[in-house]
This record gives sequence, C-alpha cells and structure tokens, in this order.
Amino acid sequence: MAWFMLLLAGLFEMFGVTMINKYHHEKSVFSIILLVIGFAGSFLFLSLSMKTLPMGTAYAIWTGIGASGGAIFGMILYGEAKDWLRILFISMIISSAIGLKLIA
Repeated sequence: MAWFMLLLAGLFEMFGVTMINKYHHEKSVFSIILLVIGFAGSFLFLSLSMKTLPMGTAYAIWTGIGASGGAIFGMILYGEAKDWLRILFISMIISSAIGLKLIA
C-alpha cells in the first residue's frame, strides 16, 4: 500500500507542477486552487508512504516521478523540446526510480 501511496504522491506532484505552468499562462483563482490541491495531495500521500518506506527511497522516487512527469507533460501539453537527449535523461530518471523500487 505504501508504494501505491507513493505513486499517488508522484501523480499529484506532476499535476501540481503542471498547474504552476497553467497559472503562468492563465492567471486565475481556479488555477491556484488546482495548484494547491495538487501539492497538498502530493505531500499528503508522500507522508503516508513514508510511514512504511525509508525516507531516502520515498523522496527519491517522489521527486523522480514529479520531475520526469513534469517534463513529459511539458513536452505533450506545452510544446517543449522533444530531442533525443532529453528523452534519454528522462528515461534514466524513470529507470532509477524503478531500480530503487526493486531493491527496497
């Protein structure tokens, strides 16, 4: 269950980061509300996962999901660069998170 909570924390983190970008493009109260919901959910589920998982593992995977997911969302939703080096390094972040899951 802790790994599921950590995955949810990462997904909320991706959502929160996306809402920061949305707020920069469209300054509205709705964007801020969604941003707060995203990060509140992220921290809530991260803290729940850390009841069982080691802090270092949980934090590394949470930031990896948020960073890689934010970059992928940026490429899909906001037309950010999609060059092969960027995709390679995002893949390395995801591979590292999977590796941590396998050894924890």
